[in-house]
Amino acid sequence: MARYTGASCRLCRRENLKMFLKGDRCYSDKCAFERRSFAPGQHGQNRFRKVSDYAVQLREKQKVKQMYGMLEAQFRRYFERAERAKGVTGENLLIMLERRIDNTLYRAGFASSRDQARQMVRHDLFLVNGKKVNIPSYQVKLSDIITLKEKNHKNEVIIDNLEGAVRRGLPSWLELDQPKFQCVVKALPNRDEITMPIQEQLIVELYSK
Repeated sequence: MARYTGASCRLCRRENLKMFLKGDRCYSDKCAFERRSFAPGQHGQNRFRKVSDYAVQLREKQKVKQMYGMLEAQFRRYFERAERAKGVTGENLLIMLERRIDNTLYRAGFASSRDQARQMVRHDLFLVNGKKVNIPSYQVKLSDIITLKEKNHKNEVIIDNLEGAVRRGLPSWLELDQPKFQCVVKALPNRDEITMPIQEQLIVELYSK
């Protein structure tokens, strides 16, 4: 499957938003967005042209795609599912993205970024309700118990991530038992807990054209 292999910091600079794509580096003085908070490229500092409504909508979609690590076809499928579900389409979309297991592990603090969480899932580091799950798009459900396999309890990367997770804070829909390396989905996420500046209605307008 194709994937973006370029510099993550360029994505943040292009969207003019720190999306925390590189984990701990984003909290340090090495963060490229903090050092060069203008668009990448030769003319990045001179981009003051007027943009159309379509361009604004497109950039919003691109921002959310990049934030959750998606390609266009997969993101479009999420939108179509959100459109068919009951409720507000834009909110449904964001909640489905939040319920991905790679995002859940990132939110719980096991990983410093969604990319790292996705790799952990692919490498079979976690169990859900005692069963192996190695698909990053797996949708967590209410009362799901996500547990790090015992053989990985001494993984220094995960231990460091959990200790540093306090900087992000734990969302109220998750309950972390750090000594047991275990996380419980005690509620489903809601729109109010997604604090990144996302205007999901622009994405709905773009796909509705």
